Amino acid sequence: MIAGVPGVARAYERFVVYRRIRLSQFTPIEIANWLAIYLATGLCCLIALALSVTVALHDSVRERVWSQVRDMRSALLFVPKLWWRWQKLYLLSTPVTLGIVLYFAASLRWI
Repeated sequence: MIAGVPGVARAYERFVVYRRIRLSQFTPIEIANWLAIYLATGLCCLIALALSVTVALHDSVRERVWSQVRDMRSALLFVPKLWWRWQKLYLLSTPVTLGIVLYFAASLRWI
């Protein structure tokens, strides 16, 4: 089907050769290491997300921040305050996440 269209077969062959060259620059060990690093980063971010949501909700319950919500305007202003509370906690985990992932990446064998 591809060979019937003029020029498409040649473009497809070039794409296959290009893809083979691009993928051959990494060894199987490097591909496995990069996959492990991405997986570790995702896991650290997931843990940071869960902890920051938990702490933000705990602080909100402890301080009873919803008691200030009396009308629609205050309810609309409550949502960004709660979001900012969570965002600060999540962003504070960035140095810890970077440290864990960099230490993990340094422990991998790349050769």
